[in-house]
Amino acid sequence: MELAIFLSTVLFVSLIQIAIPFLVKRTVAFGVTIPYEQTRNPKVLKYKKWYAFVTTVVALAVIIGLIVLSTILDETKLVLVGSLFPFFVLFSGLSLYFYFHYKITKLKKVHEWYSGIKQVHYADLDARSKDEMLASFVHFIPMIITVTLIILTVNLFEQLPNQIPTHWGPDGKPDAFTDKSWMSVLNLPIVLFVLQLMFFGINFFTKHSGIKINAGNVTSSKLRQLRLRKYSSWFLFVTNIIMTLLFAGLQLNLLYEQLFSDSFLLLLPFVFLLVVLVGALWLAVKVGRVDSDLEGKLATGESSKIESVDEDSYWKGGLFYFNPNDPSIFVEKRFGIGWTLNLANPIGYFVILFPIAIILILSFLIFKWF
Repeated sequence: MELAIFLSTVLFVSLIQIAIPFLVKRTVAFGVTIPYEQTRNPKVLKYKKWYAFVTTVVALAVIIGLIVLSTILDETKLVLVGSLFPFFVLFSGLSLYFYFHYKITKLKKVHEWYSGIKQVHYADLDARSKDEMLASFVHFIPMIITVTLIILTVNLFEQLPNQIPTHWGPDGKPDAFTDKSWMSVLNLPIVLFVLQLMFFGINFFTKHSGIKINAGNVTSSKLRQLRLRKYSSWFLFVTNIIMTLLFAGLQLNLLYEQLFSDSFLLLLPFVFLLVVLVGALWLAVKVGRVDSDLEGKLATGESSKIESVDEDSYWKGGLFYFNPNDPSIFVEKRFGIGWTLNLANPIGYFVILFPIAIILILSFLIFKWF
């Protein structure tokens, strides 16, 4: 089971890493804004292919390494060592990204790609009316389940055993315990509720973020933005539901001992991981098929002498967005599919970091008492 999980994770991470340069919007290459007419530049295409090739080689080496290690290590050691392999793939991809980010930046500067191109801010008042993002209140639905769990846990508190499991081994059986307390018993549903609040905040502020359309390719870039908003909101909601079912299953098994078999409990996290990975891949394809290299066709009937304003100065390394003049809290990633924070807006820190801080504090308190 552990090998299957690690192989699935590495395979997913690798596929996404390999495909990313071809899925991001075509006017961004390795985090650098380029004019629409340069999207088929031979050097730009060459860099993307080299990134994909090297990432593929690394991924194959990691997969072979995992399979070999599974034959010589026991389960415990395989879990410790195998958990590092997906991060190795990510680190390798990130290193390649920064290398080609530098190459594209230099290429753009030397050839003065934006010389003679008029840069404008493009606004489409009709785009907002076509936005199909899910309403934020849908995230209240899983919250109802969590509140019900909390109430049920409070009512059954006196009936629970004096020792509460805090960790489960590879066989699905609990292998670490702590004394019964309100904190240890309510930890899971409280963490779940905090995560649900974070999901609500992400959806709410994403829905109110700006819809940025490329003036050099209005039709495709508009469609991409609308798809990103629609499908990412669905992905967030489905993830919330699956996560809620996972936490609810674990909490119910705590309240009603042996409600689920050990094998079922062991299977739950794997199903959750599989659904999230497949959903992320689905999101990447649905969004990445538009206004990217995968779309194939180039825009026609639109001027190549007009482009959206080059915002490279607001992107640190092409990954971190810091623009105090932009009221949006979340903006489309430049490398990857999805959203990233506008680090110049303090509300974003509250939406993401505050819930994480609460979870870390709760975890610290539990382990301190343990």
